[in-house]
Formats: sequence, structure tokens, C-alpha cells
Amino acid sequence: MQLTDLKGIGKTRLEALHAAGICSLRDLLYTFPVRYRDLSSPTTVRQAQPGESVCLLLSRRGEAKLSRHGKLSRVTCTFADETGQISACWFNQPWMREHLNAGTRFMLYGRMEACGAGKRMTNPSLEKELGVVPVYRAIPGVPQRLHQAAVRQALEAAEQACPETLPERLLERFGLWPCARALRAAHEPASLQEAAQAQRRFAFEDMLLYQAAVRLMRDGRGPGPCLATPAGAAEAFWEAMPFAPTCAQRRTLGEIARDLATPHAMARMVQGDVGSGKTAVAMGAMLLCAEAGWQAALMAPTELLARQHYEGMRPFFEAQGYSCGLLVGGMPAARRREALESIASGAWRVVVGTHALISRDVVYHRLGLCVTDEQHRFGVAQRTALLNKGGDGTHAPHLLVMSATPIPRSLALVLYGDLDLSVIDEMPPGRLPVNTRIVSESKREAMYGFLRDQLAAGRQAYIVCPLVEEDDEGDGEDGLKAVKAHAQELACGPLRDFRVGLTYGGQPSREKTAALADFAAGRTQVLVATTVIEVGVNVPNATVMIVEDADRYGLAQLHQLRGRVGRGSGQSWCFLMARPNDRLRALAATNDGFEVARADLEQRGPGELLGARQHGAAASLAVGNSQLLYEAARCAEELWTLSEWALERDAVAGQARLRLQQLEERVSIS
Repeated sequence: MQLTDLKGIGKTRLEALHAAGICSLRDLLYTFPVRYRDLSSPTTVRQAQPGESVCLLLSRRGEAKLSRHGKLSRVTCTFADETGQISACWFNQPWMREHLNAGTRFMLYGRMEACGAGKRMTNPSLEKELGVVPVYRAIPGVPQRLHQAAVRQALEAAEQACPETLPERLLERFGLWPCARALRAAHEPASLQEAAQAQRRFAFEDMLLYQAAVRLMRDGRGPGPCLATPAGAAEAFWEAMPFAPTCAQRRTLGEIARDLATPHAMARMVQGDVGSGKTAVAMGAMLLCAEAGWQAALMAPTELLARQHYEGMRPFFEAQGYSCGLLVGGMPAARRREALESIASGAWRVVVGTHALISRDVVYHRLGLCVTDEQHRFGVAQRTALLNKGGDGTHAPHLLVMSATPIPRSLALVLYGDLDLSVIDEMPPGRLPVNTRIVSESKREAMYGFLRDQLAAGRQAYIVCPLVEEDDEGDGEDGLKAVKAHAQELACGPLRDFRVGLTYGGQPSREKTAALADFAAGRTQVLVATTVIEVGVNVPNATVMIVEDADRYGLAQLHQLRGRVGRGSGQSWCFLMARPNDRLRALAATNDGFEVARADLEQRGPGELLGARQHGAAASLAVGNSQLLYEAARCAEELWTLSEWALERDAVAGQARLRLQQLEERVSIS
């Protein structure tokens, strides 16, 4: 069975799946639900509390009505049970009027909101059966119900499409379910407890294969070029910078300089909070590489971030006598040819770019140092592909990865066992902390008033939503804000006197670039976006960040979003739209990213470790159980050190090689 054999998957839907990284039945079955709707125990209107996601069995009271305001449509209807009455509305889903008027009894699932003295739901889903319903990450062009139906069909071929990856002895030792059973439980759980068992199995699998891949990389690391520079070269770099470095920056660059001067290929990760000055440290390392007569390449996860790095670095390196070039996807053919020639000839001593740097047609003259920025956006496969570009044929390039997602040291050593660790644990002096507030729905209008005051004073703002748009069946996620509809609402409503821009994942590249450029230049005052602005956007004039449905994000991601403001000299604010809880209170209480990460990792885990997706969409259930991750790391240690586990080690190593090969093929651009 193949994807094309699944009912409902025609050419257009197949292309949408491929764009989301789903190219086989295995990919489909290993794209696990991001969460579950528990419809097994419906509640009543009286019991449902604002802020809770609930399932209600309701009768329709009156006809559903459709109204339009420009491009914005709204369907409204009133429902009731024996305990009370609610209103419900659906934005930009005009077909809902016919669905609702065709019956009198409905099961609604969504987020309950307070509305004056009453209650309401926005964009609730219409459910058909009681039970536990999987919710998958949104794929444009593939509605949730079609995704669910495709998975149900694929499960019939699960054993053929997804052969067991873990040796039986390991399954028995750690009490893990076999792959086929776990797959069915992940996609069609009889209970949330069953889903948790499946999650445990795949979390262990992900972590074990990741550890195996890390060991294979470490074992295969060759000698590196000796990039010795004159004594005091690092200090001379700091003197050339327009600011005084922190002690942590000086220490980190010193550690890198010592690594570069040895005949062993460096593999070092620099951790630091948002704004701690990691980029300056990377520039210092790249300068040391250039002074030693080798090339340095920096790979960023987005074109915008790559261009920002290039524009900031080029004047500095040219002042030092070294050429600096840019390579990104979508360049005109003539410019790309010139760029490739400059890289191959060594005319560009420093190269900045995106995934284009690991394209098959890119040949480096003498690559001595690879730098990856925003490490949490890259997996093992990407940095392996860059390293495979080689040094001079006899030496492997040095590797420096930078992460703006702070990780507690103990866990970082587990997750990145192939890397030495440097921590920039100081912030530059004078940086004002972002004032973070949790805002309930009842305070929304007051918040909009504050926002309008900031905009009127010449400042700018981000507004982040969790969804791009409602899908074509109206079965979106629990009334969450969809960026397209919300941008229209704001532009026609509370922010009608200001210029509102829009950007999101899947937006045509030209439109996205224009939206970000307009905001950076101040031509738009408000940028409504998804998490695509999490990295790579630097607008010092932006002082307000509003995150809708903030309880749907991990703390580390919220901290990253918060880091988009507070980049200028003025006070900045971050408003978290959600019902207050302990997680969000922990974020509001500190601006220390390491403290935030410690709490987040305990609750959500590290996410997709072997991921190939540029934007970090979770394709696995390897989240939430840090203890299990440590167990998997200890298991890998035993496999590689104890002879009695030789057969299991060979099996796991084979799976890791296969996974790495598949991922490298995906990230290598034709």
C-alpha cells in the first residue's frame, strides 16, 4: 500500500502531504497527534468553566444566522442543555449555517469563554462520536477529518510499512509496546492512558536512535585543520567591536580558539539566552578561521535571518580584508552561479546562507569552520550534511553550533553528547527586562487600549496566533485564533486606525519577505503572525508582543517569542492571552531563559531530535518525559560499551544510519 492508494488522497492532497514532509505510509503513521480531544465524558453548560476545553451535548435554539462584514463572515447560533444556554460563532465558515440548520442535536467541542453574564464558544468543532479523538498538526490542504481517515486506512498496513525498530530484549527490559501495537494506540487510543503508553514507546525510540546517531557522528569524526592564529588574535577581535564584551563572551571565544588550534575537529555548542551575544562570538570564530587561511560558513534557518547576519557581518569582515558572501534559495540563476564560483574559488572567505549551503552543487574551496545558528531549528541531519562538505579532502571542518534555547547543562550533555558545551550566562549591561503579563479574555479590550497607545506613540507590535486558518470542514482546534481571520478582525475592528501586516508558515516566499520587510521598515505597525517570527526578526522599535492562546505553547517557545521585543532602549511588554496557570506564572516571573527551559523540559521534553523540518514541527511524540530520555541515554551507553549487547547495538546502529540517511536526503537540496 502507498499514499496514492488511500481514499481521498488525490494529486492535490498528495502534493500537500509531500510539502509537509509526508512522503510514505511510514511518514504518515509516524506523524503522531499533537494532542487528543477527550470526548469520552461530556460535561454540562453549568459545569463548563471559561478557559476549559469541553465537550457538550446540546440542542439548537433557533436558526443559525450568517452575517458578513467585508471579507469577514460569521455564523452564530444559540444552544442549550438542561442546565443552561450558550452562544456559539464560527468565523469565515459560512457553510456551518447549513450544517447547523440541518439538525437539532449536536455535540460541540471547544474552548469555553465568558461573555458578559453568559458563556460562548468560538469556532467549536462538531463531533459525531464519543471517545478519544486525535488532533494532528495542521497541514494546509489536508483537513483534519481527511488526515484521520487516511491514518485509519494506513494502520491496516502498519506492520509492512513500519517494521519493528527496537530489539525484543530492549522492549522487554523497558516495558515498551511493540511498534504495531503502539502505532494503533497512538492514533486510535481507547483511552488517554493508552495514548500515554504509545507516547512512552516512541519517546524512547526517538531518544535511543538519536543517541545512536550522535555516537556514529562522534566515532566518524576525522582530524580537523589546525587553525592556529597569533597570540592575542581573539582579544584583537574584541577591540575591533563597537562594544565591550561580557566575561562570558571572552571566555567562550577563548575556548573556541583553543579548539581551532588543535588538529582535532572541534564540535562545540554555544548556549546563551536571547540577546546574550552569541552572534558576536561566532563572528570572532569565523575571523580566526579566515585569518588562518580557511573558509567559514554560517547556516541560518530562515532567509530573513541569513540576510540579517550577512548585512551585519559583511562590513566588519570587509574592514578586516576578507570578502563575505550570501547564498540563499530563490536567488536569480546568474547570481547563484556567481555565488557558487566565489565559494568554489575561495574568493569568499566567509559565506552566510540558509539550507542552500548544503545543496549538492555547492563546492567549497577550503572549508575550515561550519557554524549553525539557532541550533534548535536544525537536527543532526542538517549539521551532518554541512560537515560532509569537507575541509580540504583530508580534514573535516570544525563545527560550532549556537542555540538560543537554553537547556540545563545536565540535559544538554545527554541531548548533544557529540558536542562540547560553552555557556554564555551573562547578559550585556543595560538591557531592560520585558514586562510579562497574563491577560484573561475579560481584560482584552483594556489590553487593546494599551496597544493603541503604544502604536500612537510610534511603536510597533507583534500578535502571534497558533493557527493559519480554519480548515475547510470547520474542525479546527478548540476555538484557537487563526492568523488570517484574526488579522482581518483586528484591521476592521480595534486596530482599524493602524496598518496591519500578516505573515505565516506556508505563505508564498515573496509575500512573506515583503511582509517582514514592511514591518522592519515601519511601513506596517502591527504584524499578525504565526510562530514563523520566533527567530530571525530584529525590529528594535517593536515594544509589544501579544501571544494568543498562550497556554498552547511550550515555555521555551514563549520565551523565544518574547525575545522579539525588548531589543531597543525602551520598555517592552509581552501579553499572554490565556487563563492563568502555574506554567505561565513561571514564565511571567523571570526573564532568565535557563530557568524557563528547566521548567519547560520537565513538562514537554526536547521535541523532535532527528528532525528535518526547517520550522521544527513536531513529528514525533518524544516530549514530556525527561526521566525516560535519561533512561534511553543510559541504554545507549550500555549498548556501546557492554559486549553482551552487541547484537542489539548493531541493530540500533543500523536503524540510526538508515534514519540519518533518509533525513540527509531530505535536507540536501537538489
